[in-house]
Amino acid sequence: MRFATTVLTPAELELRAQVRDFLRTELPPEHKPGLGMAAEHDPEFSCKLAAAGWVGMAIPPKYGGRGRSVVDRFIVTEELLSAGAPIGAHFVADRQTAPVLLRYGSEAQREYFLPRICAGECWFSLGMSEPDSGSDLASVRTTARQVDGGWLVNGTKVWTSGAHKNHYFAVLCRTSPADGDRHEGLSQLIVDLSAAGVRISPIHFLNGAHHFNEVSLTDVFVPDGMVLGQLGSGWQQVTSELSYERAGPDRFLSVFTTFRHYLAELAQPPSPQAARAIGSLAAQFWTIRQLSLSVARALDEGRAMRAEPALVKDIGTRFEQRAIELLRSVAETELDPESDSMFARLLAEAVLTGPSFTLRGGTTEILRSVARKGLRG
Repeated sequence: MRFATTVLTPAELELRAQVRDFLRTELPPEHKPGLGMAAEHDPEFSCKLAAAGWVGMAIPPKYGGRGRSVVDRFIVTEELLSAGAPIGAHFVADRQTAPVLLRYGSEAQREYFLPRICAGECWFSLGMSEPDSGSDLASVRTTARQVDGGWLVNGTKVWTSGAHKNHYFAVLCRTSPADGDRHEGLSQLIVDLSAAGVRISPIHFLNGAHHFNEVSLTDVFVPDGMVLGQLGSGWQQVTSELSYERAGPDRFLSVFTTFRHYLAELAQPPSPQAARAIGSLAAQFWTIRQLSLSVARALDEGRAMRAEPALVKDIGTRFEQRAIELLRSVAETELDPESDSMFARLLAEAVLTGPSFTLRGGTTEILRSVARKGLRG
């Protein structure tokens, strides 16, 4: 397992400058930054970003994308997350669904969905986790039964981010018996979240925020044309899909806006304790960024990545939780979501939502298992 040192080229630095100029123009001074990918759901902002060419960047132009590199997309995503931009509408479709459709989808699915995703107009959630299953993704109880012209889907998905606002989600379900191997007989179906038989129930954070959902499916009809990839190949597709969401900057920048506002509001000169905390956090942010950027560069070079993304996600999300506690210990401020201080408001939100960081995208135990297998291989 190697993480090669990488630096940005002049063209990549120019792209970063363009994104920063865009954000200075489009984000009003009173904008409350989001915490990473759990940012505000703002369709208008997503469409403006798409018009600039920064949604679906790595998708070929024939499907409405820009055919840009993985590193170019990394740069744009890093700037958006660092600014706490309202990317909630398009983010999952851009990061994960579009590459999966490009790799596994039918030509009809590519032609229908990809241009809409690249325009920032079609939003997706993920339909993987289920109640009482923990991290055991293979213990799927959602079923799809073949009927004339399609499938009837029954089951429940949980921790479904944005399902109450998004248009579709890709559901991992059982389409045939396991026959002794529970990884067999699984498929992915694209389900319309507004279809008859779909019921969406909110799962609130401790602060009352609504981001996660439980989605119940009762005899939901899905046409044959909405089977994603090959029947019975769902497990292979999902495990490859997870690599798209594990090594990006969204796995270490969730609390970066909190850190930035801490620095902006910090009395000068900082106390020795505050100076040590600042130095420690800055060094760790930079180190994890280098790991994540090296994975993006390796993907552009055509190298297979499986263990490395899992390791970056494990390191990144555990760091995010430690960063919250370190900022809380040195800030000496009350947790007040209604405070006049933007830092205090963001810190309060981070404390309440931070426990989810090491769960989404795979728990710590699962990620270390993936990394261990990669090291053995």
